[in-house]
Amino acid sequence: MSNRYLEGGFAPIDKEFTLTDLTVTGAIPDYLDGRYLRNGPNPIGDLDPELYHWFGGDGMVHGIRIADGKAHWYRNRWVRGPITSMALDEQPVVTGLPGVFGVGANTNVVGHAGKTLALMEGGGPVYELSEELDTVGVCDFDGTLSGGYTAHPKRDPETGELHAVSYSFGRGNTVQYTVIGADGRARRALDIEVTGSPMMHDFSLTERHVILYDLPVTFDTGLIAERIPVPRLLRLPARLLLSALIGRVKIPAPRAGAPTKPPRDRRLPYRWNPKYPARVGVLPRDGGAGDVRWFEIEPCYVFHPMNAYDDGDTVVLDVVRHPKMFDTSPLGPNEGAPTLDRWVVDLAAGKVRQSRLHDFPQEFPRVDERLVGRRHRYGYAAGVGAGLSGNSTVLKHDVLGGGSVERSLGSGKEVGEFIFHPSAPDAAEDDGVLMGFVYDRAADRSDLMLLDAGTLETVAAIHLPHRVPTGFHGNWVPAAS
Repeated sequence: MSNRYLEGGFAPIDKEFTLTDLTVTGAIPDYLDGRYLRNGPNPIGDLDPELYHWFGGDGMVHGIRIADGKAHWYRNRWVRGPITSMALDEQPVVTGLPGVFGVGANTNVVGHAGKTLALMEGGGPVYELSEELDTVGVCDFDGTLSGGYTAHPKRDPETGELHAVSYSFGRGNTVQYTVIGADGRARRALDIEVTGSPMMHDFSLTERHVILYDLPVTFDTGLIAERIPVPRLLRLPARLLLSALIGRVKIPAPRAGAPTKPPRDRRLPYRWNPKYPARVGVLPRDGGAGDVRWFEIEPCYVFHPMNAYDDGDTVVLDVVRHPKMFDTSPLGPNEGAPTLDRWVVDLAAGKVRQSRLHDFPQEFPRVDERLVGRRHRYGYAAGVGAGLSGNSTVLKHDVLGGGSVERSLGSGKEVGEFIFHPSAPDAAEDDGVLMGFVYDRAADRSDLMLLDAGTLETVAAIHLPHRVPTGFHGNWVPAAS
């Protein structure tokens, strides 16, 4: 059986590289001084194509060090979860993380409080990496936060704090809102009750509110029951028992010394649940769990909001909306075209007004990080094909002036997430560069493309001799001052 997540631009690479002689076309701006980092799945070991989903691959971080108008190095390193270390025939850097969390964080990578942190979907542990992307160990924020984290924290541009909403099937019917200070220590952790056990991939932050997306993709107890090594006659009782527990009560975390072995079944244990209500929660940033206000919306799924902001008695949410997720096919996302929508939560009227901003299929929306939680004008996204397969289009949206600009990078090219970095601390919102990996199918290799955020024209391309597999999220991490 073939598996699209193991072919073409998704196909993993089997080596780690350290390259210092990088070819560059164009001129890298002098104001860039730091590392462009991007995380994504790069599975290793014995894989069964029938039992593999993109979200379950071993994490690999790709990084390019840029300074003085030059690309000084490229490195790619597996995040050394215990299962990944086992597959590499290495002594483990980290132990005691069974199941999928043993593959190493594979979803995002950020810099915070002087550390480089690889992050994972679904409440996995945070992995600390060195400046050169080697795995240091698990980060628990100086012992101030346990129980896993999220792939999508949001940095408050005023305070430098990391806000996050974390989910896990082991949390029962709760998710956790946390605030990590600029010093790298947790200063707040708040458990919030939701309807069951949803896949709450991301959230939104405004100056006054935390926004939760409680949507109908939930933990699939049937799939987990299949993995339990019990006789066939006991599988139905096992499934019923799991259904009674998961999404209602907290499941104890595996003990620290639990044995690990590579999981051949890397299917995603979340499916579309038509019985689960679709709603948006609005929590005052200084409020308690009982202060969340819930607003019903039409059933859909959101992996990634673009941004959010307060506007009087309303909260404006710009999101990439999928009509469904993991319904007819567990190998999604492939349940209809994702579009850029605007949801306006009217706190006074108690309802949500929904409209479409742009219907071009797109994902991985980003804004200027200086405007997270503030009113923004411009947003950027990557065009996608069926099932988030490659598309050559980069989009720039003007949500205040109206209209969008589309730039195709050429036939046979596949774009991923592009991030924005300003030309100066006080530069305009689109005065700077967009950075992202672009895959060339014919050459089977990738470039880090730098585009002018104002015009989407090419500024520079840093050429790599190999493919960077289609992945998830990254960020610009400035050099330490």
